[in-house]
Amino acid sequence: MADSTGTPYRHPHEPHSGGVASRLNWLRAGVLGANDGIVSTAGLVVGVAAATTDTDQIFTAGIAGLTAGAISMAVGEYVSVSTQRDSERALLAKERRELREDPDYELEELADIYRAKGLSERTARQVARELTEHDAFTAHAEAELGLNPRELTNPWQAAFSSAVAFTVGALLPLLAILLPPVTARIPVTFAAVLLALAATGSLSARLGGSRRRRAIPRVVIGGALAMAVTYGIGQIFDVSGI
Repeated sequence: MADSTGTPYRHPHEPHSGGVASRLNWLRAGVLGANDGIVSTAGLVVGVAAATTDTDQIFTAGIAGLTAGAISMAVGEYVSVSTQRDSERALLAKERRELREDPDYELEELADIYRAKGLSERTARQVARELTEHDAFTAHAEAELGLNPRELTNPWQAAFSSAVAFTVGALLPLLAILLPPVTARIPVTFAAVLLALAATGSLSARLGGSRRRRAIPRVVIGGALAMAVTYGIGQIFDVSGI
């Protein structure tokens, strides 16, 4: 659709390319990684703080949890995305081979895809032919596989992003438990963590296009429950008086 000058109409708030959608997915993953860092580290340091007032012990536990969590997130993301990338490469190699061995069949297959999307027989064949003449491999990869050969997932980028997101999230409860006076540590941490979770819940809902009224209570209640449980466990093993 275009205006009187021939310029295509655009909706500025809607993604029109795979690159934009991919960036939104990475951003959403980063928010979720930060949320994991907040909840897991908050639960850990609150539990330790309930058991002891020793700042060194709380700091050591927090740093250990942050480091282990960040590495775990990075390794898990690397393995997962590497597996996905291997699968994508295998599919693309198969498609390239099919185009080389039977281009006529592949052209007909591409036309069938556009006919199924609602184009007429003539238009579907014309679109398939023009796309094939321009870049047959990319046309088939996008139409048949939903892949852009130039924008495959990067496992190293995924691993680094996950580790950074988790670390940033984990730093908030760690600082919240260490900076206030001993008597205010746990209340301040609870308040800081719940506010941060409300923010990440709101942002993830916005990125995902869902309702904030549902997303925010889920993450806030989950985080509060995690801290309450670990606080209770810490109270059971209270060693501050030993």
